[in-house]
Amino acid sequence: IFDRRLDEQLCFSFYCASTGMSKLYTQALSPFNLTFPQYLVLLSLWDKDGISSTEIGDQTGMGIGTLNPIIKRLESHDWVFKKAHVTDKRKTLIFLEEKASRTKKEINQEIMKQLKGFDYQDIDLLSLMKQLGLLQKQLDNLNSK
Repeated sequence: IFDRRLDEQLCFSFYCASTGMSKLYTQALSPFNLTFPQYLVLLSLWDKDGISSTEIGDQTGMGIGTLNPIIKRLESHDWVFKKAHVTDKRKTLIFLEEKASRTKKEINQEIMKQLKGFDYQDIDLLSLMKQLGLLQKQLDNLNSK
């Protein structure tokens, strides 16, 4: 399975697809001065506002060392703000600024504009996402040993 040419390697297929998706999102997010990782943090907060960076990390797969600078940058550009937890003052929660809520639809429209011409016809996206989720679980199990 591993003694194959480059273009026959599973890892290379993932790399190419990932690079292509990153480029697409980078182009779509550039008018908003957002990076792809920053967008992932916003997605997490759009799902549930007012959560800790640990919860964001659990959802996005990013470690605290990666997340802290991303959140700090989002905060300095008025996308999010931090607030102490009501009952646990040691815990800080991250909330969306009004700008993030107001701009969500526009960001989604820009992403859809980038996806224009993308031919989904031969791709079962729900099945692909399920398969990738299963693969990720297997990889997490291997990497945690």
